[in-house]
Amino acid sequence: MDAVMTQGSEGSKMKWLWLAVLVIVLDLGTKAIATAILTYGNPVPVMPSFNFTLLHNTGAAFSFLADAAGWQRWFFVTLALVVSVVLIGWLRKLKAHETWIAIAIVLILGGAIGNVYDRVVHGYVVDFLHFYWQDWHFPAFNLADTAITIGAAMMIIDAFRKPADDSGDANRSN
Repeated sequence: MDAVMTQGSEGSKMKWLWLAVLVIVLDLGTKAIATAILTYGNPVPVMPSFNFTLLHNTGAAFSFLADAAGWQRWFFVTLALVVSVVLIGWLRKLKAHETWIAIAIVLILGGAIGNVYDRVVHGYVVDFLHFYWQDWHFPAFNLADTAITIGAAMMIIDAFRKPADDSGDANRSN
């Protein structure tokens, strides 16, 4: 009986995978549009402090290892795939009340897969969102990076949230 109840409360968060698929579709769609209409490295002003600028990132966040000899492409693909498997395993084990962390996981998962697609198909990640202030320029990024960042921020917030009060359960076992 306990195994049935445990299985019923676990895995219920797999239903959130639709959000990961949505992130992937929006990410790849916007990257395709950016690639089709933008000229590489040519900023297109959208509003003060924000341009669309098509760039290719062979590295990781903030172009980390972008100047490496090419091995980083498959390293980042492998790393993202391993992390994706771990995230899906974690998602499967979540309890029914852990919706916040489920959303965080699928946002990171969708972003990771969107960027993995780019690395495998193109050998680089397509970036096009470019924010700046005067002479300071934030590294260009994409919707996958945005989803990963939001998911990571949600995980950090979750670490500081007050845990559910389990005192009722402890009293029942006595």
